[in-house]
Parts: sequence; C-alpha cells; structure tokens
Amino acid sequence: MSAPTLLHYVLDPYSRLIRLMCAEYGFDVELKDVKPWRREEEFLAINPAAETPVLQAEGKLSIVGISAVMMFIEENTETGLPLLPNNLVDRAETRRLLDWALFKFSDDVSRYIVEEKFVKNDMKGQTPDTNVLRVARLNRAEHLSYFDYLLSTRKWLAGEELTLADFALAAQISSLDYLSEMPWDDFPEVKEWYQRLKSRPAF
Repeated sequence: MSAPTLLHYVLDPYSRLIRLMCAEYGFDVELKDVKPWRREEEFLAINPAAETPVLQAEGKLSIVGISAVMMFIEENTETGLPLLPNNLVDRAETRRLLDWALFKFSDDVSRYIVEEKFVKNDMKGQTPDTNVLRVARLNRAEHLSYFDYLLSTRKWLAGEELTLADFALAAQISSLDYLSEMPWDDFPEVKEWYQRLKSRPAF
C-alpha cells in the first residue's frame, strides 16, 4: 500500500504542522510541492479553495484543509503519543491555543508575512507591501508577548505536556524564522521553548 501524498508548499505553516505531526507519529507521506496561488486547473479540481494542505489517501479520497488533514492523521495513528490530551481540562486548553495558532496568529501575522515576502516573489510584477508588513509585525509583537507570558508559567504552551498546540505554533514561527521575521531576543521564553521543541526528532 502506497503512502498518502501531501500536497503542500514549503513555507505554508499549515503544511509544516502536518509534516511535523507525520514525523512525530511516524506517519509516512509522500510530498508533492504545489503553488496554490497560481490557481492551476489540476489543483483547483482537487480543492476549489486553492489552499494547502491536501492529503490524497487511497483511491480518490482527498482530505482537504488543515483541520480535516490534522484530524485524519490524529485518528489514524496508534503511536501511544497523542498530541491531544485525554484530560478534558488539558484538552480544552490545547484546543484553545491550537485555534489561536492556526487562525488568530495566522490571520494577524504569518499569512501576511509569508505572502508578502515569499509568495509575491513567485508572482510576476508583485512586490512586498511595506504597510502590510508593518502592521503584521506590530501584531506579531502582541501575540508573542502573550505566548512569552504563558511560557513563563508552564513547561509547554498548553500546560506541562507537549501537545498539538506546541506544534501548531512552532509551524507558524518556523516559517517566520526562515524569513528572518522572528525577533528572538525580545521574547526569551518563546525562544527557550522553541529550542527545546526543535530538539525533538520530528524537527
């Protein structure tokens, strides 16, 4: 049985989260690079929303979007290392911060920086908008200040155990770091947390 194929692009934080999950769980996938902003017909036939990630499983089954792919992997692994806690309180906190990383942080910060500094390099006639970058960087400081506070009070983002929330935020931050958009010295708790996370085999 062949491994599922992950349609992704290298700096997409959502795709980075899926790659981290697969590495952590030992879930084999083949990688296929796509450029969804080009809106190519073949990709739009799979996902009309023109977004990654997409996981192509057996037959014609396509799992589309970050939430669907994330849950598919979570539900189809038996590693004994669940990234979603069993305890209801811990699970609720994990989901709160998972949503924060996936949607709030992404919508306020990373998707703008990735688009301006990476995606536009592949689009003819496009140049980064400095006003967009300025606002995204201001938003970045507010978010990272909150995460810095949280990480001063607990070992991992959602508590004392590593969870999916850690991987989700790390995926966002790793894309920013690649683009030299992480002011590490201003957020020492986030820096120390990220260094610990990067020591895991999944990275």
